[in-house]
Amino acid sequence: MILAIPPGRVSTYGKVAAAAGYPLYHRAVARLLRTDPPDNLPWHRVLGAGGEIKLPGEAAREQRSRLKLEGVRFRGDRVDMEHHEYAFKPWEIYE
Repeated sequence: MILAIPPGRVSTYGKVAAAAGYPLYHRAVARLLRTDPPDNLPWHRVLGAGGEIKLPGEAAREQRSRLKLEGVRFRGDRVDMEHHEYAFKPWEIYE
């Protein structure tokens, strides 16, 4: 599901989990991104609810920088979800 999110778009832990068929497993998505080797998945495109970067310190700055390089805009500390949230296509969603 994470690989389906294109550059310049983002999703949330909860929506990735729901699209994968596990709507209550947002923490499992976060755990996967924490344990998967860096850059095997576009981890920077997955955010907390409302577009909030949930990572601490330097990791948060890295995520913000990567998103900005892809053209993602922010409203304060949050991503402008109105313009950048990715809507999973019906054929990408597991039910």
